[in-house]
Amino acid sequence: MYPLLQTIDSPDDLRKLERDRLPQLADELRAFLVESVSKTGGHLSSNLGTIELTVALHYIYNTPDDRLVWDVGHQTYAHKILTGRREAMGGLRMAGGISGFPKRNESEYDAFGTGHSSTSISAALGMAVASRLAGKDNRSVAIIGDGALTGGMAFEALNNAGAMDANLLVILNDNDMSISRPVGALNNYLAKLMSGRFYAAMRKGSEKMLKGMPPVLEFAKRAEEHMKGMVTPGTLFEEFGFNYIGPIDGHDLDVLVDTLGNIRKLEGPQFLHIVTQKGKGYALAEEDCVLYHGVGKFDPDHGITAKPAGKVSYTQLFGDWLCDMAAHDERLVGITPAMCEGSGMVEFAEKYPQRYFDVGIAEQHALTFAAGLACDGFKPVVAIYSTFLQRAYDQLIHDVAIQNLPVVLAIDRGGLVGADGATHAGCFDLSYLRCIPNMTVMAPADENECRQMLSTAFKLDTPSAVRYPRGTGPGVAVEKSLHSLLVGKGEIRRNGRKVAILSFGSMLAASLQAAEQLDATVANMRFVKPLDVELVLQLARTHDLLVTVEENTIQGGAGSAVAECLARHGIPVGMLHLGLPDVFVEQGDPVQMLADCGLDANGIARSIRERI
Repeated sequence: MYPLLQTIDSPDDLRKLERDRLPQLADELRAFLVESVSKTGGHLSSNLGTIELTVALHYIYNTPDDRLVWDVGHQTYAHKILTGRREAMGGLRMAGGISGFPKRNESEYDAFGTGHSSTSISAALGMAVASRLAGKDNRSVAIIGDGALTGGMAFEALNNAGAMDANLLVILNDNDMSISRPVGALNNYLAKLMSGRFYAAMRKGSEKMLKGMPPVLEFAKRAEEHMKGMVTPGTLFEEFGFNYIGPIDGHDLDVLVDTLGNIRKLEGPQFLHIVTQKGKGYALAEEDCVLYHGVGKFDPDHGITAKPAGKVSYTQLFGDWLCDMAAHDERLVGITPAMCEGSGMVEFAEKYPQRYFDVGIAEQHALTFAAGLACDGFKPVVAIYSTFLQRAYDQLIHDVAIQNLPVVLAIDRGGLVGADGATHAGCFDLSYLRCIPNMTVMAPADENECRQMLSTAFKLDTPSAVRYPRGTGPGVAVEKSLHSLLVGKGEIRRNGRKVAILSFGSMLAASLQAAEQLDATVANMRFVKPLDVELVLQLARTHDLLVTVEENTIQGGAGSAVAECLARHGIPVGMLHLGLPDVFVEQGDPVQMLADCGLDANGIARSIRERI
């Protein structure tokens, strides 16, 4: 079915092909990708848009000696297939299988591990400088999308790279038409011309010749900039010190191969602007690239079908609450760093467009922007994944917490996240949040409690966080009120003997099941900060063993807060802390992942039995 693709087990095989066979390879690669992802799930639209680019890069560049650094990494499936992992695609994003993102320990062709955005230029620049220091001639390429270019780190790297004069190529994959107008034959021709050795030599020669005539040199440079500016949007990148080339059609293999072939021979920082289409070649993904960005298993002939109605996810619940609270309080504004759909804000954005702000992939800016709004009387709600909040930790401390501003963090994907693996897991937030003064930190045990906690957080005049897991909860009915909880107060959910299980957040259902096996007491702690000290002391005085359970790293987490409380009050009692281990937990089925960490009902009960 894929006669040419099946002969490619490495880029060396690809580079042996006659150039006129590359379009056939791209077609087979695209068809294989759709078939493969339909069976495993994964990122589809973004990968379909970079088929030709991937083929051209491995055809021209001497990988793995030449370094390819893919930003974010959810456009690397074709790269994986061409670098010896074609058969392994059947286990994509599964336990023991290959990752959905580049990983250095997975392949020598994965030059840099990624998962978060805007890191590629920095990493590739480091590799380019390392090559120069080692006296090598290998090249470094950063491939970054127009969305990831909104991240401030990308501009920091551009600013530094232009002054380094390293042999670095930055490829801007513009797939939203947000930077350039549609490209055509003229732009493709000019790109080839500008990337050629003759153009580069002429430019350098002209500068040497005109050195003694500054006014003429200045005029010549301005004329060149004006000529380029008329046909390309490259002035910005030229100001950073790059030689800008493009925009070109990122699906035209002839143009890509010619242009990349010319660029590889050039010295210094180069910037290639390509325009692609997300979902290219698969009609359903072309029509709705957002729907097909991240997919589960589907029938490639019929596409994604609507899922049967089931339990409401925490993400949906947050979106419903946001709309309800916005109707109740005009001070509410919603902020997301480029995760409108993922964070459940689509309905809010439609109903309250003037109060909805997507700031792009710029988590640091999102927090300080929220702080500015809070300074002038608004009540910002920042919807953000736990793993992405890590990127704005300084802003949370310096701009929000020190000034004690009423910013609400709605933290999605707390805990393990299944197939997305370690780069997207929210394993550390309870630890890094509870040590910040002025913060209130809540972790709901079920859907209704999540809604109540969001209302509680919003009504505070101080920084607050509600941290909830990916997916659905236990299925508790949700009251549509805006009632809040008493801050810092937990509750006893089961009375037992000798052992008390203090459950934080998503671990309550498993803790209750374990308690049935052991006749243990169970407390739903609700608040990580402020901790319910009275409840902790009560349980410590009436039980022989306190067991803390959390879907967070044990180090510095909620269990540590309980231990600190008991030490402060001088109460000796046996303790057992259960949580995520001190490793980066890899991808897999979410239920099995928790079981492997000993955080299902049987695992909790087993750990307690071993201790007593």
